[in-house]
Amino acid sequence: MPLRTHLALLTAGLAAAGCLTAAGPARAQTSHACSPTVSIDRYSDALDKTTYENTVVGNLSALAQNGDGSLAALSDRSALFRLDARTLRPRAVTPLTDETGTALDSEGLVVDRDGTYLVTSETEPSVRRYSRSGRLLDRLPVPDDLRVTPAGRARPNGTFEGLTLLPGGRTLVASMEYPVSGDTADTVRFQTWERHRGRFRLGPQHAYRTDPALGVSEIQATPDGRLLVLERGFTAGVGNTVRLYLTDPRDTTKKTLLTDLATCPSLGATAKQPQPNPLLDNIEAMTLTGREKNTLKVLLASDDNENPAQTTRFYYLRVRTTPLL
Repeated sequence: MPLRTHLALLTAGLAAAGCLTAAGPARAQTSHACSPTVSIDRYSDALDKTTYENTVVGNLSALAQNGDGSLAALSDRSALFRLDARTLRPRAVTPLTDETGTALDSEGLVVDRDGTYLVTSETEPSVRRYSRSGRLLDRLPVPDDLRVTPAGRARPNGTFEGLTLLPGGRTLVASMEYPVSGDTADTVRFQTWERHRGRFRLGPQHAYRTDPALGVSEIQATPDGRLLVLERGFTAGVGNTVRLYLTDPRDTTKKTLLTDLATCPSLGATAKQPQPNPLLDNIEAMTLTGREKNTLKVLLASDDNENPAQTTRFYYLRVRTTPLL
C-alpha cells in the first residue's frame, strides 16, 4: 500500500535478545556486503509491470514456500500466484475472496504444514484459511481491540501486515503495521494464536518497538524460533527506508539491527523515483528459501502499488547467524 510517512533519525544502540555475529569470510559476500552479517547476491526485476492470465503480477505483499519448492506470492489485490522458484515465472494464479465473495486487502501469508494457506486481510483485520484451490475453509478469531475503528482501536490499512508460523507449527504470529490508538507512536502489537486439536486459539499479544516513523511490513520465523522483522517507511522526495531486525518472539522489546538496506551495494539497479539507494523500493514481502550452515537465504520483494514510479523487485539476501544461546 502507498506509504506517506515522515522519517526521523535512527535511534541507535538497541540491545539484542538473540545474537547475530559475523561468521568470518563467506563467498561472494565481500563486495556485496550490506553489513557485517548481511549481503545481497542479486536482485531481479523480471516481474515488473507484467501480467499473467489477465492478472497484474504486482502489488506483492507476502512470499512463502510451497511444499513442492515453488514460491507462493500474495498480491494485496486478492491474488495468490505460484512462481517458479528459479526463474520467478508465474505458473498459476488463484483469486481469494471473503465469505461474501468480496476481494481481500491481502497482506500476510503462511503455507501451513498440510499445504493450506493462512492469509491476512487488513480490512477488518482477519486471518483466513484457504485450500490449495483457493476455497475458504476457516477464519481465526481476532481480538476486538485490534479491529479497525470504530469497531476497535486500529487504523485503516494499518493492521495485520505480516504473518509467520514458528518452528514446530504450533504458534502463529501476526504483526500489526502501525500502533493502535492509545499506544505510543513507536509500539506495534504482535498477536499470537496457539494450535489446539487442529485449530488455532487466541494467544498472548507482544509489544514491539519500531524505529521512529517506521512500520512493520513483514515478519519471518527463523529455524531457531527467532523473528526477522522488516521495518519500512517512505518520505516523498527522499524515498524508502527499509531495515531488517532480529528479535525474540518471547521478548520483542529488544531487537538487533541486521542491516539498513540503503547500505547495500546498488548492483547497477535503477530507481524510478528519488531513493537513498537506487536498489530500494517499497519492500513488503519476505521468506526464507534455504540455509547453509550458519547462513540463511532470505528473499524479499517490493510492492509496486501498480505505480509507474515504483518497481516490483526481488532481493536475494544472505544473513549469517550464530546459534541461539
